[in-house]
Amino acid sequence: MPKMKTNRGAAKRFRVTASGKIKRKQAFRSHILSSKTTKRKRQLRKGLLVSKPDLDGVLKMLCLK
Repeated sequence: MPKMKTNRGAAKRFRVTASGKIKRKQAFRSHILSSKTTKRKRQLRKGLLVSKPDLDGVLKMLCLK
């Protein structure tokens, strides 16, 4: 049986924390920034954790499950 391959797109978008949780960046921060308020853009800088319904799929893509 060959080795499992990590999804390279997912590997660039997600990071594993020391406690084993998966971190991700927020959406809506790439373009059309002039119409968004400074407060909104500042809050979008912070990363979030992957939600429970999505966690299983992300772990499979990263070959962690």
